[in-house]
Amino acid sequence: MRFEIKEDAIYFTRDGEVGKLSACGKDSIRFQASPTGQLIDQDWTLMPYKVQAKAWLDGNTAIITTGNMSAKMYENGRIEYYRNEKRILSEKCDLAFGCGIRNYHNTASGLWSAWVTFEANAKEHFYGLGHEATGCFDLKGCTIDLRHVNAKCTIPYVYSSLGYGFLWNMPSTGNCQLGNNRTRWVSDSTRQVDYVVIGGNPRETSETLANLTGHAPAMPDWAMGFWQCKLRYETQEQVLDIARRYKELGIPVSVMVIDYFHWTEQGDYKFDPKYWPNPKMMAEELHAMGIKLMVSMWPTINEKSENYREMLDNNMLIRTARGSNRVFDFYGPQAEIDPTNPHTREFVWSKLKKNYIDQGVDCLWFDEAEPEIHPEHFDNLILYLGRGDEVGLLYPYYYSQLVYDGMKKDGKEDIITLSRCAYLGAQRFGTLVWSGDIPSTFESLSDQIKSGLNMSMCGIPWWTTDIGGFYGGDIESDYFRELIIRWFQYGVFCPVTRLHGSRNGHDRTRNIIEPTGGDNELWSFGEKNFEILKELVLLRNRLQPYIKKHMNKASALGIPVMRPMFFDYPEDEICYLLGEQYMFGDDILFAPITRQGQTIKNVYLPEGEWILTKDHSVYAGGQWYEIPVQISEFVAFIKSGTDTIEL
Repeated sequence: MRFEIKEDAIYFTRDGEVGKLSACGKDSIRFQASPTGQLIDQDWTLMPYKVQAKAWLDGNTAIITTGNMSAKMYENGRIEYYRNEKRILSEKCDLAFGCGIRNYHNTASGLWSAWVTFEANAKEHFYGLGHEATGCFDLKGCTIDLRHVNAKCTIPYVYSSLGYGFLWNMPSTGNCQLGNNRTRWVSDSTRQVDYVVIGGNPRETSETLANLTGHAPAMPDWAMGFWQCKLRYETQEQVLDIARRYKELGIPVSVMVIDYFHWTEQGDYKFDPKYWPNPKMMAEELHAMGIKLMVSMWPTINEKSENYREMLDNNMLIRTARGSNRVFDFYGPQAEIDPTNPHTREFVWSKLKKNYIDQGVDCLWFDEAEPEIHPEHFDNLILYLGRGDEVGLLYPYYYSQLVYDGMKKDGKEDIITLSRCAYLGAQRFGTLVWSGDIPSTFESLSDQIKSGLNMSMCGIPWWTTDIGGFYGGDIESDYFRELIIRWFQYGVFCPVTRLHGSRNGHDRTRNIIEPTGGDNELWSFGEKNFEILKELVLLRNRLQPYIKKHMNKASALGIPVMRPMFFDYPEDEICYLLGEQYMFGDDILFAPITRQGQTIKNVYLPEGEWILTKDHSVYAGGQWYEIPVQISEFVAFIKSGTDTIEL
C-alpha cells in the first residue's frame, strides 16, 4: 500500500487498485477506486461542492476528517468510518486470506462487475433505496435489486439508524444486500467504485443530501390541490364535461390529466385532431375555471411515427447490442427515445413545445419513464452515455431534464413533471414521482405507505400514488368503495393528492385504439362516498397554507414533507419500527387505515402532548393508544401548542 496526501485528500495505490478518499460536502466523505490504475473524473449527478478537510498519515494508516466525519484507511486497504469519533461503518473481507477489500471481476464488455462489503450490525435499521412494494419499512434483511421497472424506482441511497447516509454513486444495475451477515453493494457493470458516506441524524443527512444532489424547486401553489385523472379521457369534450361538473358541484380541481393514446401515433407527440379538435380552446376553458392541464407522454416510438426516421438516423433512439431496437411491444413493436443524448432532448422538446405547451398545456406526465422494456435486459441497451447496465439508472433523470431545460428556456417558472421513475438529483428538475401501476387492494395501500416513507429518505420530496390503486378496482363493490375512502384519506396527507386508475375493465369505444376505463370521479363510488370524498378535497384545500410552508422548507433545506416518525424523533427507538404512521410536516401525525373493516387504529405517540383532530381530546406522548375510527373518520394528531390549521 502506498499513500499520498494531496490537496486535503488521501490517494492510494495497492495491488493494481488506485483510489481516493476526499471530503464531499458537509460531514461527508467520498471514496473512489479503480482496478485499472487510473481514476475517472466522473460525478454523475452530484452537484459541485467545496469543503474543508484535513488529511494526514499516522504510521501505516491514512486519516481524513471533515466536520463530524472521519475515515481511517489501513495498510491492507480496509476503511473504517467514524462520526463524532464513534465507528459507524467498516469495510469487511469475507475470507481470512487472499481477498481484496473491494472485489472486481472483468466482464465481456470490458467493464467491471464490482462489489464492496461492510460489517453488519444487528441493531442497525435501513431506509431508502427509492420505492418498491416489498411490504418492508425497515429494509434490514432485504436484498434490493438496483434497477428500474414499473412500480419500482431505484434511488441508490440509504439512511442508517446508526447515524449515517450511504450514497452509491454508480448508475449501473446491481443489487444491495442489507443482510444480517453483511451489507454489500454490487454493480453489474462499472469503470470504478464510487460511494459517499454522510454523517448525521435524519434531518442533517437529508439537508446534506439535498446539497449534494440538488434541491427541489418550490412546488407551484396549484399543484398542492386535487388532481383528477383516470385511464382514460378519450375526447376533449369528456375532459371539459368532467371539469364543468366539478365546477357546478363547488369542488375545487387543481389539475385535469389527459392520459395516453390521445396522440396520432406513438412518437408523434401531438393530439389526434379527430378527438381533440381544439386543444387550445380546451386549455383556455380549463384555465378560466382555475384548472391546469397535464398531458401524458411515453418514450416509445415506432416506424409509423412521423419522427421515427429522423430520430433513428440521428442516433436519438436507444440501440441494442443484440437484435432489434424494438425493445417494448405495445400495439406493435416500439423503440425508445434516448434522453441521455442532448440532441434527443432538444428535438423532443421542440415537438412537445409546439404541440402541447404552445397549445396551453401546463405540465407533462412522463409515463414508462424507466424505460419499460421486455425482457428486462439492461445489458442489451446502448445509450448515448454508455451501456444500459452501466448507466441505465440515469434514464429518468435525463428524461425529466428534457422538460425542465425546455421549460426554463421558454421562460416558465412553475415546472412540475409527473414521472413513473427518477434517479438521484431528479428532484431539481421538478420531478414528481408516483409509484406506478399498483393493485387496488388494502395490502397495496399498506405497501405504498412504507414505500413512500422510504422514498422520502432519498432526497426526492415530491411523491404520490394512484389514489385507489391502478388496476383491479370495481367501483360497484363494497370492498373498493371502502378502499377508495381509506386511500383518499391517505392521499390528502401525501405531497400530492391525485385520483387515478383503470376501473371496471374497459368500456370500448368504436375506432379508438386504447379504450377508457370505468368512471373515476368523486361521484363514481356512491352517494355516501361522494359526500365523504368531497369533504376530503375541501380539507386538502384548507391544508394548502400548511403544505406550502413545508414544501418551501423541502425546497430550501431538503426536509421532506412526508417523513418517517424517526425523522423528527431520532432518539426514540420505537419510531424506527413505525411503517404505518408518519409525520406530515412538523406538526401533523397521520396514521392511515390499511385493513378492510378496520375500526381500531393502534397509534404510537412520541414525546410531548398530542391533540386528536376528530374530537380535540388530548393524549400524552411516549405510549400506544387504540383509536376507534368510523369509515368517514381518519386518525390524525396535532402537536399541542402549534398553530396548525383546524382539521
